[in-house]
Amino acid sequence: MGLAGYEGYYASIFYSYFAALGLEITLEDATNKGRIDMTVRFNHRIYLFEFKVVEMIPHGKALEQLKSKGYAEKYRQYGEPISLIGVEFSRDSRNIVGFEVEVGYGS
Repeated sequence: MGLAGYEGYYASIFYSYFAALGLEITLEDATNKGRIDMTVRFNHRIYLFEFKVVEMIPHGKALEQLKSKGYAEKYRQYGEPISLIGVEFSRDSRNIVGFEVEVGYGS
């Protein structure tokens, strides 16, 4: 299984958790510059998630992709706070090795 296959597996775990809570979720949320792995809207806030699988050491690429592709632009019109959340998983240890958040990105 390639790294992309592992990414889908981990994304499905996050999706299952948030779906069980009954939250409004969009997977593979299309923008004009790519796809946000997962968007969650809750309590007048927007959370944009990007998942990456790395060999062992986190590189910050998940959060960087959210910012460099301007994914938050799609949601700025709502005037709600936007949080960017980058999650990196280790293929070898099968754990989260990187978790970065920028809160209030859209304010």
